[in-house]
Amino acid sequence: MLKGLYIINKDLFHKVFGPEEINEIESMVDIYAPVLSPEEALANTEILNDAEVIFLSWGAPKLDKHFLDSAPNLKAVFYTAGSIKSFTTPEFWDRDIVIVSAYAANAVPVAEYTVSQIFFCMKCGWHITLPFIRNHIYPTLVPLKGSYQSTVGIVSLGMIGKLVCKMLDSSDLRIKAYDPYVKEEDIISDKIDLCSLDDVFKHSDVVSLHTPWLKETEGLITGKHIASMRQYSSLINTSRGAIIRENEMITVLKERSDIVAVLDVTYPEPPAKDSELFNLPNVVLTPHIAGSLSSEIHRMGRYITDELKRYINSEPLLYSIDKTKAQILA
Repeated sequence: MLKGLYIINKDLFHKVFGPEEINEIESMVDIYAPVLSPEEALANTEILNDAEVIFLSWGAPKLDKHFLDSAPNLKAVFYTAGSIKSFTTPEFWDRDIVIVSAYAANAVPVAEYTVSQIFFCMKCGWHITLPFIRNHIYPTLVPLKGSYQSTVGIVSLGMIGKLVCKMLDSSDLRIKAYDPYVKEEDIISDKIDLCSLDDVFKHSDVVSLHTPWLKETEGLITGKHIASMRQYSSLINTSRGAIIRENEMITVLKERSDIVAVLDVTYPEPPAKDSELFNLPNVVLTPHIAGSLSSEIHRMGRYITDELKRYINSEPLLYSIDKTKAQILA
């Protein structure tokens, strides 16, 4: 039996793993120490010596030379969260250690949240509700299209973008998508029309952003893109705030009060206390709630437990990550 450790903040451990997952893991792995916080593991690195697999989550310790030298038998890392960029290092990638992440589990609530907002925005829900709340006056309906044969724009067809498209597949919506790394032959739905980023913004009633935060994608969405949007359209961002040029967006939103921005992420996050985003009447701010919360976090533990089974049975892993993919999932 493999020897392993949980290195997870103790208040998070039972949020990630339920009793069923813990029992399954410990039937496959000899967990030879109590749950360790990252600080405890780093203060007592000799305990790492026998570990062949480790289970990590948010707040994971850096897997640097010091950590890895203390864990000479380490074969695999199972990460019950999303991006691994914050704790992996060049030394880690040099050691050819298997690493898997529950990023796919985190994609589910993000996609669900996004789809809920897409349909609400297609009804111009925020256009109507925000003035209602602020002015305490029953609103007059603005021109709206509804969801029948309206167009939603999806920026980036990674795991979340694809899942959003899949969830929309049974609807009567049209989909325009931008992703420079996806080819027409890779598209699995007849509904998806691959086009330029400019065309996504010009021809969509709702645009939803799912772009990873990379150096190449910082500031990808400009004020010109937002200014080109249809009348009474909506912009949804559940990816990363830094992909939008925020100052340009604010300028446009001041000029185009008919556009609503639904922002679950900002840059910085949270916004600065004096940010104009707090005062704009056509901005909806949510504090990064699209990702896994509460019971949804258990899904991540479930995915990791199932991936552990595949690893032990020498079956193909569904969610293993290499150095290149780690950057895309940042």
